[in-house]
Amino acid sequence: MERITFTFLAVLAITIPCLEAGIGLFDDYLKEQADQAHKIAMESFVPNPENVTSELNLDVNLSMMAVEKASNSTRRGLSQRYNGSCLATNPIDSCWRCRKNWADDRFRLAQCSKGFGRRAVGGLGGPIYVVTDPSDDDMVNPKPGTLRYGVVQQGPLWITFKHDMVIRLQQELLVSSNKTIDGRGANVLIKEGAGITLQYVNNVIIHGIRIKKIVSKEGGMIKDGPDHISFRTRSDGDAISIFASSNIWIDHISLSQAEDGLIDAIYGSTAITISNCHLTKHNDVMLFGANDQHNMDKIMQITVAFNHFGRGLVQRMPRCRFGFVHVLNNDYTQWMMYAIGGSAAPTILSQGNRFNAPNNDAAKEITHRVNASPEEWSKWQWRSENDQFNNGAKFVESGPPIDGGIFKKGFMMTPRPGNQASRLTRFSGALGCDVGVPC
Repeated sequence: MERITFTFLAVLAITIPCLEAGIGLFDDYLKEQADQAHKIAMESFVPNPENVTSELNLDVNLSMMAVEKASNSTRRGLSQRYNGSCLATNPIDSCWRCRKNWADDRFRLAQCSKGFGRRAVGGLGGPIYVVTDPSDDDMVNPKPGTLRYGVVQQGPLWITFKHDMVIRLQQELLVSSNKTIDGRGANVLIKEGAGITLQYVNNVIIHGIRIKKIVSKEGGMIKDGPDHISFRTRSDGDAISIFASSNIWIDHISLSQAEDGLIDAIYGSTAITISNCHLTKHNDVMLFGANDQHNMDKIMQITVAFNHFGRGLVQRMPRCRFGFVHVLNNDYTQWMMYAIGGSAAPTILSQGNRFNAPNNDAAKEITHRVNASPEEWSKWQWRSENDQFNNGAKFVESGPPIDGGIFKKGFMMTPRPGNQASRLTRFSGALGCDVGVPC
């Protein structure tokens, strides 16, 4: 009986994560991928995350000082659509945007990530692959020229698009390691189909595309590598799903209306930056950690910076479990229930954000804690610094202050105040980039 019980528990231990990952059959290839992903995640974990947050604040201050010097005023045109010469208002954009030769030097983008996903270089050093065909008809043998063909190739690959296109994914797009999806120079819209899945992978950049109206798909046999095909169960309907993956950078993406989440990062994913995105019209926006029992998410470290949380959003901006989440210089237009929530004792550092509360008096509080008594959650480190609170918005802090790390606390390490969040996020979402001119 004991042997039967042990066998059942062993099978259960494998089956549950497989079902959560959408895997119908966990073969030797996937086991090796999972083991390698866990090893990389542990290597990517930063023992002192405060050093990363302080370094990012330093970068923001240096970048803003340069912008202020160039514009000669911190107030110029803040409330109006900008139509002047190229203006990069945060340290990520200032790294690449205002160079007219960006299309000839696409790899420069790989130098520009900040925060916990700063090591993501995607397809740097690999060939450039151009998507010429928006179709998605064959999940097992993708057609050359399609996006699906590019994302499963061996080794580093920098994926670009020949022209504007609408892509309707028939099943989830399984992206392999060391890839960049770079939408600059084309209006690329993924809609009315499945979303993008990063599972057991390392080192991926997704930049400059639009994703909306993503739906769950039934699953089936789908190619997920150069020489491997997986049997997939039904997908959740996330726009971007990050599962047990590390060194991920999501930048300048416009997202709205998915059946499940817009961006989910779960099951031991870490070293992630989500920046310069524009998010609208959705309920469950970002989920970091899927279950209060998933202790592997204690290594989760995510930067959420320079994003515009726009109209029509309800909750989870983000919703966190375990881990360390740095929420920096984002602009929250409104929310319907709450903005930042969590359970299972995550550490949340909110700095320099602008929070505009809804008119509903019952939803003024930014924070939302669940599955814990006040006595328990009062020990969680949820701290606010230099945030701006409009229309009665209220951030309920808890726990002791978060240490500044090896950096001495001073002006350059202090986050830019929330009243500058609209400037830092003003070019969020997918950009309209034309070859030969600054983006």
